[in-house]
Order: sequence, then structure tokens, then C-alpha cells
Amino acid sequence: MRAPISVALGLFFLGTASQSASAACQLHSPDGRIKHVINIVFDNVHLRRDNPNVPSDLEQMPNLLNFLESNGVVSGNNHTPLISHTAHDIVTGLTGVYGDRNGIPVANSYGFFKPDGSVGFSSSFLYWTALGGDGKPEMLNELGKTAPAPWVPYTRAGCDVGAFSVANIEFERVPDDVTTFYGAGSPQDLAVRADLASSSPATRQQATTDYLGIAIHCAVGSKLCQNGFAANDPLPDEPNGYVGFKGLFGNINVQPVISPSGPVKDLDGNVIADQFGHPGFPNGFSPLATQSLGYAATMLESGVPVVYFYIADAHDNRSAPGTFGPGEAGYVAQLKQYDIAFGKFFERLAKDGITKDNTLFTVVPDENDHFVGSAPTPANCDGIKVPCTYAKVGEVNAQIDRLLITQRANTTPFAIHTDDAPTFYLTGNPAPTAAVTRTMEHDLDALVATNPITGNTDKLSALLADQAEMKLLHMVTTSAARTPTLTMFGNENYFFVTVSKPPATACAVQSDCVFVGSGFAWNHGDFQRDITRTWVAMVGPGVKQLGRNDEVFTDHADVRPTVMALLGLSDDYLHEGRVVAEWINERALPDGIRDARENFIELAQAYKQLNAPLGRLGRASLVWSNRSVIATDKVYARYLKEIGDVTEDRDELAGQIKTVLDNAAFHHRPVDERAEDGLGDRAKRLIDHVEDRAERDRD
Repeated sequence: MRAPISVALGLFFLGTASQSASAACQLHSPDGRIKHVINIVFDNVHLRRDNPNVPSDLEQMPNLLNFLESNGVVSGNNHTPLISHTAHDIVTGLTGVYGDRNGIPVANSYGFFKPDGSVGFSSSFLYWTALGGDGKPEMLNELGKTAPAPWVPYTRAGCDVGAFSVANIEFERVPDDVTTFYGAGSPQDLAVRADLASSSPATRQQATTDYLGIAIHCAVGSKLCQNGFAANDPLPDEPNGYVGFKGLFGNINVQPVISPSGPVKDLDGNVIADQFGHPGFPNGFSPLATQSLGYAATMLESGVPVVYFYIADAHDNRSAPGTFGPGEAGYVAQLKQYDIAFGKFFERLAKDGITKDNTLFTVVPDENDHFVGSAPTPANCDGIKVPCTYAKVGEVNAQIDRLLITQRANTTPFAIHTDDAPTFYLTGNPAPTAAVTRTMEHDLDALVATNPITGNTDKLSALLADQAEMKLLHMVTTSAARTPTLTMFGNENYFFVTVSKPPATACAVQSDCVFVGSGFAWNHGDFQRDITRTWVAMVGPGVKQLGRNDEVFTDHADVRPTVMALLGLSDDYLHEGRVVAEWINERALPDGIRDARENFIELAQAYKQLNAPLGRLGRASLVWSNRSVIATDKVYARYLKEIGDVTEDRDELAGQIKTVLDNAAFHHRPVDERAEDGLGDRAKRLIDHVEDRAERDRD
């Protein structure tokens, strides 16, 4: 049972908050025009076409696409970090740092070695201050502490921050996050555990509906948190301290404050509820556009000036198990619903006085899925006038432990993070040069399968990354226990698993181990361009009206510093990303960039190719790693010595460059020509060196 909500109390909060919260928020955009920040995270919504005849996801949402292209910039040259997955991608966009500095480069869960050499797994989705399975902070930074939280610059500036279904800035799991935040044995903890222990599915669901996916982080003194629903919002590791702040966590505490007259509704007037009709967070972290946009609009209208929210992909079937291929009728219908929702959202915001003239909009999809299925019927279908159908839809599942036994007689015990790019954790945590590790690498490289959709013989491993390469790709954290033995970036049509009940046995026929899976047909997590090259959009005061513009290489880490620069705020750490000055109007640039804009841009572009996992150096190093890993021990030893030096040189140089860029963006110190030439030339030489190694380093 839940305590009844005081409607009268809530009405008081809503009335006062809507008048005072925005006034207290002190954003410092150059011309003072930005009053609101709306951050939209999409799950696998595509700018590019998956079928050349079928309009892309975004083309089928003209209410959104036209708004973005007409008023700002839409770039199809944005990239994910590695490994490309929802949790990691979202957190990189939130923070501006890669996985080696936010703790979760392997997502949506990660393995860790226990002291006895066995392997455990931890979810990458936990609240910001939670501990991971290895006993260290989930959001583990380079200092071994909890990484700085992304809402802090806003709340310190007097701005409340709302979150709906994003990643790790609201509760992600029950009872874990409730216990972490409120404490074991607290009334909230006991209530959630009682719900979860119930024999009734509806009651068990109540804990999730009440507490997951929704939060408001309040500024000191915010009217939204001057009530009994708020709790202290501690961040004990936050640089420069974080004391006196409160927050509202879960619909059970947020809804009475922002919608005191009753449950929050979606844009179609329906109560946002779970599958049993309980008002609150809807069925898991897959909210529809109308739900996320409806909850975000309610937060904005209650006086929350900054909102982060997530919208699920449109290609999974919402009315029945399974998924769709491009242009299937159900897929097109769902995209139409998303388009209608965005039309209603912009119309509602305009009535509230929230427009492109006073609001910064950012849109960042987490990754870009690769469709796995047969050719469409008819061949010329466009999905709009002629629906597409598919004889086979589903990623190809491959039981990799059984394939290793069948094809290579390799019975080495290991665990993997199941994925298109599985990370391998060999039992006992052997060294990279150990015979068991080297044998596993060669055997993985040799695996093949007959594709049950195409009939082609496919090589299953595309590129192998050892621990040295993972370190260069920003995939190694300060917790040695989280470092996999190796990563296999696989064929993009396959999803690699192990048998659920060991011991594994050989495959009598290939179909025992390789088959078309049901329910999933959109692969991500790999390195291929159609997966890792996605898009980003920005609209608002200070953003140039460039329309579709793919000229600039960016990745998810660039979103955070660019937003901070547009708002006149700053973080207490160096970003791995850089301010995308190419998208910002001259008058809106920080003066440290404006005073030497071309120097900044030239150095920033060289820096991205040097440091981004999918920049030129990162891509070349992955080829070099694979070639060396599958070569002789002599070649591998030579590679290990050299790549260690390369990574050390890259890290030192990247550190110098990002300091110069940060000083320009946030400390009024322009990039002088000598620094641009010297550091930029060094970056280009190191990139050329690694690309040369990728081309010619052979046995």
C-alpha cells in the first residue's frame, strides 16, 4: 500500500514552482536567451536509410526532422564510443568522457574477475552512486572514485534537472538502487522488497513502477524539493563538494509535485502506466515517444528548466513479440505515431512559451543498429505505398563455446558478455601472452559458419582486440578486474552467446549452434560504420542554421562540452570531447574560442582523429591489433612493446591538447598558432605512424 497523495499540498508546490524555479536558474549563454534545455536520447532511430527505397526513421518523422533541419544542424557524421551500446553511449553523451573514465566501456553489462579467477557480471544500468559487482563505484573514474555527475553544473547554477528513462541519473534497478540510495532497512527499501516478494505479478511490478526511471535533481532552495517527497541527493566524491542538494526519485515522489491533480499523462491524454494500469514508470525502459514527451512536457511546465529523456526504438513490435524489418507495415505505423507525438510536443511547448528562440534542443541516438534479415518482398517496396515483408527476420545466434569445441577442439573455460562484439573473460584471468590466451585468439580467428539466411560461409571474427588495444580504445578502467581478456568484434550479422547450461558439447550439425534468433533483428555493439556512425542534432540560440551538415567528424563525447559552452557553464574535469565550434554562431562562442577560432578548430579536428575510438588512429590501431594478435608470438611480442609506447604517447599528447582546448572553451585562453601547429603536427605524425603499422606490420 502507498500513502495517499496530498492534492492540496501538490497544488501549492506546482503553483509556486512554475513561477520561481525558472527565475532561479542562472544559465549564462552569451546573449542570455537560453532558458530551457531539452535533451532527447533515441534508441536506434536512424537518419540514414536501411533500405535505399524505404525512407529512414527520421524521414518518416517530418515533424521532428523539419524542426531540426530548419532551425539548427543535423549531422550524420557522429560516432559512438566503443563498445557501442545503450548504457555506454548514453553515459558518454551525458558526461563527455569515454568508458575508461566513466567505468562502463562494456555495456549493457560487464564481466569482472573475482579473486579466485572466476567471472561475475554486473549490470551497467545502476544509479550514479551505486557500487559495481567488483565492489568499486559503478561510475568509476580515472581516480578510482565515482565520476562527476552530469546534473551538477545545472543544479549549482540554480537549475532543477529532470530525467525520464535515461541512464544512471535516475534509479535503474530494484531493489538495488532503492537500497543504495535510501539505505538497507529504510521504509522505502522495506516497501520495495515487500512488493517484490509478493506472489502477485501486479504487486511485484509496483516497485518498478513507483521507483524506476524518473527523477528530478533539485537546486538548493528549489520549491520542487521543499516537501516531504524530497530526499537528500548526496554525491560524496563530487569535486568541490556537493552539499545541501535534494532530489525527487521515482514517480511516487515526482508525480505529486509536478502533477498534483492526478497521474501524469502522455500526449494523447492517456495515463502513463505499467501493464497492470498502475500510474508511473511504464513497462521497463522502452517508453514510447508520446510517453517520454508527455512526461518531459509536464516537468517543463512545472518549472523544471532542464530535462533529459529517452525514447525507445520504433522497430520493435509494440503489440506482439518480435521485431520488424525496414518498411514493414507495423514499423511504418509506429514511426507515424512517433511523428504525431513530436508534432503535439512542439505545439504544446509553443503554447507554454518554450521554443527554439529560448531553448537549447539536443538529440542524440545511442547507436545505429544493423538490420539482419532476408531481402524484402517485393524488391521495390518503399514501405509507404508498398509495404515490405521479409521471409526471415532475426539476428543469427551463434553458440561460440560449442563452435570452438566443434571446429577447434578448444574446451577452455570462459565467460562472455553476449553481444555482436563479445568480450571474453578466460577463467583464471590469464596474461595476454599466456598460451591459453594466444590459442583462444587464433581459434576465434579461424571460426566460420554458414549463414542460415544468405547461405554464405562467413568468417565470424572481424577484428580481435587484446588488452593493449582495448586500453588504446578507452576500454580499460581503473578496476583491473573489469578488463576482459580480449574482445572479438564480430561479423555484424551474428549475435554470440554461450550455452545456458554448461558443459558445452560439440555441434552434431551446424544448426545446433547457429540459427536465426527470434525477437531481435537489429545488431549493435560492433565497430562497423553502419553501427557506429550515427547522428546528432542541435537547435537553439547560438546554434547555426546549417540544416543537414555532415562535414565535421564528431562523437558522443563532444555533445557535453558543446552544450556547456552554449550555456556558459562548465564541468570540474577535462572532457574527452571538444566544443564543436563549427556549429556555433560567432557571437555565441566562448571568447577563448572566438578570439582564435580557426586555430581552435584545426587543433580540435586533429585531436578527434587522434583520441576518439573511431578516429583515424583508433580504427588503424584495431587493424594493427588484429593482425598482430593472430600472427606469430614473435610478431605479437613486437606489437606489444610498440603499442604500449604508442598508447603512452597518445595519452600524453591528447592530455596536452584537451587542456589547451578546454582552456580556450572555458578559461578565456585562445589557442595560439604555435600550439596549434606544434600539437597538431605531432598528432598527425602519430596517426600516420599507426596507419603505417596497420598497413605493413606482418610476419
